[in-house]
Amino acid sequence: MVINMKVTLINGSPHESGTTAFALRVIEESLTQKGVTGEIIQVGHMPLRGCTACGGCVNAKKCVVNDGLNEIAEKIHASDGLVVGSPVYYAGINGTLKCFLDRLFYSGTGKFRFKPAAGVVAMRRAGGTAALQTINQYFEFAEMLITPTMYWSGIHGLNGEQAAQDEEAVQMMQVIGRNMAHLLEVKAKAGLPIPEPVQKVKTNFI
Repeated sequence: MVINMKVTLINGSPHESGTTAFALRVIEESLTQKGVTGEIIQVGHMPLRGCTACGGCVNAKKCVVNDGLNEIAEKIHASDGLVVGSPVYYAGINGTLKCFLDRLFYSGTGKFRFKPAAGVVAMRRAGGTAALQTINQYFEFAEMLITPTMYWSGIHGLNGEQAAQDEEAVQMMQVIGRNMAHLLEVKAKAGLPIPEPVQKVKTNFI
């Protein structure tokens, strides 16, 4: 059992109790069963603007736009794992979450390395794999450990009551929580330092 570990779960939906929130609660319960504390934070209702590429975060080491993002970012950086959940509207993650993730990851360069992460998407019918891939690309860029599950982690339903009937998806969410707790335990017991970051080579094409 993992002791004193915490995972932040981001609800990108504007609905506090919708399908995305249901999926995150299932993961949180699974984490709790393994001794990991979870905190769900909703961002989908926030008036967040997109990144303007101002470059201010390079020196400030945080986003220079003061709209509530930095306070959430501090909680994420202090946690041991990250789960990002998004509704699927047009075969992709919703706009507010996109603004949030762009600024979170760009201003937090180097703070996510080797932290276990998982993405989940909620949809009425289709478009989930494209949305999930978008979330996973943030994790890959940040050198995070993507938590394995048995299938693409999408859940169907227009609300939590319908989502509860997607038994396969509910099981996937439970496995995400279990597997993330396992990754955290492995990291804690191994006690190995993560590899030193390399200086990125950037090729700019004209």
